Amino acid sequence: MDTKKFTQLKSPKLIIGVLIILAVLFGIFQAGVFVGFHKASFLFKFGDNYYKTFGERGEMPPFRDEMAGGHGTIGKIVKVELPTLIVLGPDNIEKIVITTASTTVHQFRDFLPVDKLAVDQIITVIGYPNEQGQIVAKLIRVMPSPQK
Repeated sequence: MDTKKFTQLKSPKLIIGVLIILAVLFGIFQAGVFVGFHKASFLFKFGDNYYKTFGERGEMPPFRDEMAGGHGTIGKIVKVELPTLIVLGPDNIEKIVITTASTTVHQFRDFLPVDKLAVDQIITVIGYPNEQGQIVAKLIRVMPSPQK
């Protein structure tokens, strides 16, 4: 068939329209694949650091009828090297807490600067996990020392 006759038919317009629609659908599919890959890679990297969060052998430690904090911890500060804190939880597992410029620290009703945190203080941390299995703190609350 001659190209001049082919371009005069209505079918080339139909074919081009179908190809454009298929290209748009393929683009939408690729965007979904990209988002899914990003989420899966985050979970995969967190799985690599699972033992840092839940113990050396990868098993859940005994929590004495407490639930594990997925995005935070509670315990005693054992080391302060800002922006990093090492917190020993009630399960005797050390957790790494990272402070940022947006981290707020409360003691009772008062706001404290992050550099006022000290070893042996009992704190509660709320934040989110990063790819290394550390907790990025959004809120730190300094608890009163337990009475002996």
